Amino acid sequence: MSDVTSADLHRVLDRQRAAFLRAGPPDLKQRRADLRRLKAEILKRRTEIVRVLKTDFGQRSERESAIVELIPLVQSINYMIAHLGRWMKPERRHVSAYFQCGRTWVLRQPVGVVGIIAPWNYPVSLALVPLATAIAAGNRVMLKPSEFTPATSAVIGEIVQAVFPPEQVSVVTGDGEVGAAFSALPFDHILFTGSTAVGKKVAEAAARNLTPTTLELGGKSPVVIEPGFSMERVADRVAFGKLTNAGQTCIAPDYVLVHENDRDTFASAYQEAVEKQHPRGYAGSPDYTAILNAHHYARLTGLIDNAAAQGAQVVRLGSNSDESHVLAPVLLLDVTSQMAVMQEEIFGPVLPVLTYRTLDEAIAFINARLRPLALYYFGDNRTDRDRLLKRTVSGNVTINGTLLHIAQDDLPFGGVGDSGIGAYHGKEGFMALTHPRGIYKQGRLNAATLLQPPFGKLTDAITNLILR
Repeated sequence: MSDVTSADLHRVLDRQRAAFLRAGPPDLKQRRADLRRLKAEILKRRTEIVRVLKTDFGQRSERESAIVELIPLVQSINYMIAHLGRWMKPERRHVSAYFQCGRTWVLRQPVGVVGIIAPWNYPVSLALVPLATAIAAGNRVMLKPSEFTPATSAVIGEIVQAVFPPEQVSVVTGDGEVGAAFSALPFDHILFTGSTAVGKKVAEAAARNLTPTTLELGGKSPVVIEPGFSMERVADRVAFGKLTNAGQTCIAPDYVLVHENDRDTFASAYQEAVEKQHPRGYAGSPDYTAILNAHHYARLTGLIDNAAAQGAQVVRLGSNSDESHVLAPVLLLDVTSQMAVMQEEIFGPVLPVLTYRTLDEAIAFINARLRPLALYYFGDNRTDRDRLLKRTVSGNVTINGTLLHIAQDDLPFGGVGDSGIGAYHGKEGFMALTHPRGIYKQGRLNAATLLQPPFGKLTDAITNLILR
């Protein structure tokens, strides 16, 4: 659906809700069949998906698109197919001593109709992994992909149309006004991925309907490097995390905290790692991604200029293309917390480097800021690592690497505070989009029958026994 009105959206929601109530929850066989058909359609359109991603970004590595969009998506679907049967099984629960003849269990019940709002930075995987999760949980779905990647959104619509009837899954396209109207619908759950600022608006709109939300947001994810650790190893993995999708990744390393004695060693190693990973440069490189549009390109160059004006040393690791919105990697040294680059999520290939003298100083720096979506620690000192993890709060953590926690299907993925509410991926996604329906079956004999009128001395004796 495109160019929709609020009334159109309500009609789709009403039709899906009526279909959900009429048909009831799909069984395991149906859910697995739906997931397999979705996977097959994705793989059938693999070449087309990579092509439209390149169209929307202007320049995007075809191999990188396959690695960061399609592999996690297909792996996630495979994981859900394999484990869904166990997740759907009723879970037996403990029955208290006074009701032993009864039985209790928890049944995970689909919530109904789920609204999914996807971002532009990974427009395929961040639309279709939540969709697959909602289908695995037995729900109907209305999906709103990003208006900033129109070619990709069109293909997502074609994939959905080929696999699902509209009363099961519908794709809605449109601008910010459509997105606002979409957020205001009385869904049974909303799963939003995007910026913290927009996430707050989604949460506010959902709250008017008491709609539960899962918000996958962002933040300034730090890298903490243990003194004396191998800078060549660190730099290679930080460069991978920072330059994947040209830094347009919600869990990209946002800034580095390195011991003051190791700063120059890290800076030199990072430059070498960048040159090794992208030896052919950036403008026109088939392995490097452009910034999505002129607005974001100007925002990033503005952050660099602001830092330079306040005394930062700007190390440019290649040449830009203003016309194509290709921004070569930039290393910022002598950075202070007052600079604009340290006040907002960067979301680009710009890496500020700050120094610390003690681990407590690094911990205090992280804790003085909003809670990040990811945290990265490089080092072999388990005592320092454990102290950092205990004394900071963040979303997921990768130790001695970057990004790869998101590829672990058996880990929940989500932030905390300004970086998100709730989690999904794997079992946690299934749990988030189902209702834990507690059920008690009363037996013929149990103490409850002795605690109902008419009351007497036996009632008092049982009450006193329970209240010991």
